[in-house]
Amino acid sequence: MTTTADPAARRAAGPEPSPPRLESGVGVLDKASLLLGVLESGPATLATLVSATGLKRPTVYRLALALERLRLVARDRDGRFALGPRLGDMVVEARADRLSLAAEPVLTALRDRTGASARLYRRRGQLRVCVAAAEAHGTGIDTVPVGSAFPLKSGAVAQVLLAWEEPELLYEALRGARFSAAMLSGVRRRGWAQSFGGWETAMATVSAPVRGPGGRVIAAVSLSGPVGRLTRHPGREYGCDTIDAAVGLSELSGC
Repeated sequence: MTTTADPAARRAAGPEPSPPRLESGVGVLDKASLLLGVLESGPATLATLVSATGLKRPTVYRLALALERLRLVARDRDGRFALGPRLGDMVVEARADRLSLAAEPVLTALRDRTGASARLYRRRGQLRVCVAAAEAHGTGIDTVPVGSAFPLKSGAVAQVLLAWEEPELLYEALRGARFSAAMLSGVRRRGWAQSFGGWETAMATVSAPVRGPGGRVIAAVSLSGPVGRLTRHPGREYGCDTIDAAVGLSELSGC
């Protein structure tokens, strides 16, 4: 008895049907979607895109250039078209709500283990925004409501969110900052940053990066409290705890 696993039977049955095209009914969107669908398999030359889509060469060229301007398409080292960085940004944003929800038990465990306030921050342009928090019990100080935003010019969280930035973007971000490129190099080496001050001069903070697909830094976990609790060396005392929480969230971010 011949089964469909038999190569001869597969040839006799003809080629496997192609997956159905997703269509919106809007011509230009459908053509752009068709082009992006080809690039899902990897970088492609203009000739390959024309052949795979069945569209006319001028149409493919115009669409590819337009998508490149929108950062939905990019070029690789060989000049081939490839999926662009903005698609990765969209994936990060799509997972943001899930990450914030997943952060609650992780931050609560970190707070209960250390007695300090644990928070999750994400970058929004030139700001850092608190998206989840587990505040320390009974302190009444250093409370940060979810949704609070602060400039990326000082503090351990800002250092973590910028330390792994691209060099040219990092150069711009360091203008007017209260930390230096050398300090950020130390953050990359240790895996955490620490700072003192903020709302209260006697407050200390330690922060570690949360990473998404491809190792990109997508958020920062912070642990903040009085110097009397976190000591004058919060990174040395609580850096491992903060990194463990950040690693746990990094694993959840890929789900």
